[in-house]
Amino acid sequence: MLSWIIFLPLIGAGIILLLPKDNPRLIRTVALAAALADFLLCLPLYAGFDATTAAPQFEQRFAWIASLGASYHVGIDGISFWLVLLTTFLGPLCLLGSWGIQKRVKEYHFSFLFLQTGMLGVFCSLDLVLFYVFWEVMLVPMYLLIGVWGGSNRIYAAVKFFLYTMVGSLLMLVAIIWIYLHSADPATGLRTFDLLAIYQSAKPAFQAQMWLFAAFALAFAIKVPMFPFHTWLPDAHVEAPTAGSVILAGVLLKMGTYGFLRFAMPLFPDAAQAFVPVISVLAIIGIIYGALVSMVQPDMKKLVAYSSVSHLGFVMLGLFALNAQGVSGGIYQMLNHGVSTGALFFLVGVIYDRRHTRRIADFGGLAKVMPIYTTVFLIVALSSLGLPGLNGFVGEFLILLGAWRANPVYAIFAATGVILAAVYLLWMISRVFYGKVDKEENEKLPDLTLREKLTLYPLVVMIFVMGIFPQFFLSKMETSVRVFLESMPR
Repeated sequence: MLSWIIFLPLIGAGIILLLPKDNPRLIRTVALAAALADFLLCLPLYAGFDATTAAPQFEQRFAWIASLGASYHVGIDGISFWLVLLTTFLGPLCLLGSWGIQKRVKEYHFSFLFLQTGMLGVFCSLDLVLFYVFWEVMLVPMYLLIGVWGGSNRIYAAVKFFLYTMVGSLLMLVAIIWIYLHSADPATGLRTFDLLAIYQSAKPAFQAQMWLFAAFALAFAIKVPMFPFHTWLPDAHVEAPTAGSVILAGVLLKMGTYGFLRFAMPLFPDAAQAFVPVISVLAIIGIIYGALVSMVQPDMKKLVAYSSVSHLGFVMLGLFALNAQGVSGGIYQMLNHGVSTGALFFLVGVIYDRRHTRRIADFGGLAKVMPIYTTVFLIVALSSLGLPGLNGFVGEFLILLGAWRANPVYAIFAATGVILAAVYLLWMISRVFYGKVDKEENEKLPDLTLREKLTLYPLVVMIFVMGIFPQFFLSKMETSVRVFLESMPR
């Protein structure tokens, strides 16, 4: 079942290759159908998922490169479960939001579905070689989405994204090879890339752990992105097409935080413990820096992009609090960010399609002209700044609670990010939606279309569901979080 979920988008991409280029509607329909089918295929995972165990579920394994000890080994636990569902949930919404793409429609939808398979593979892989293959594979379609369908500065942004990620990936590959050469499967005594076997083998010496953790951490920190490795992100977000920005914020950035949880921290627990002060301080700097830079952005999309640096800083702070509240809050905030920030990028794309500008100064009084759009924007923005009753509050509250238990000073500084988020989001809302409609171009802007409502309303529903019923989500991750924490030194 898990293999079908991983490769169904790729099957859809293969079908698209066979379709004629001169029928873009058919191409869009097939791509949307493939992504929607993938999401529907994921829904039974919830019913069949056993929350009482941390062992991988829906597991599949067979020899792949037997001579090297590499296998096709996939499975999910309480940490990866929700990230798989988030990926398949955002997929059809992104394709629905891409209905207006006119240039190279066939290649666009092929690239997006190919990317979907790469991302799902990363979250499901339990073999280091398989993980690395999926990690690298997803770079190519994302590079194309930015470089071909992006804005005026798209080539620069695409190359910067590719180079940053590639540099980190190469160091991670060196670390993977070292692990292979210095560890063995306890059951057979043979070298292996199997993650579960490596978990059970003897840990490297502390000095080796420090170097190996640093290699993995650099790759994942770039992807998060953590301060000061964040500089590729605003360019990529601003230049990417709307759906590219949504999937970049909603899923690709989570591959970095997930990488810390699945690989860097449990493989090198002593080093992870030693790096806690460094990572925590960098996370807090990212929280405050991202918020401050967002406050001075004249471009709505760039403001949302820098807010991601701040929000992902909260996630990293929670993960390295190394307690149940912090780690659970960090995972929950990954999901929150995917929903809320994804919706913000969709909303910015809606207004850009109408006015072909994202400058805050070019708007004003839109609440009178586009009341439905304004209502949705307000709900999403309030969720992003952590209003109680909406999804953002649950994640940030758990993270700050976990950070306080780990080090009250960290929590105090991080809490300023919540205040600053309210400042830059409410300031943007005030200037864009209220006051007089003082520009003639804004007087007759159409409100949300049916397609835009179908894209945005599911995200709004999730904002309320996650804010009101957090235990529905937290219950599936509790056991995996507890077992993860037991693997860390005390």
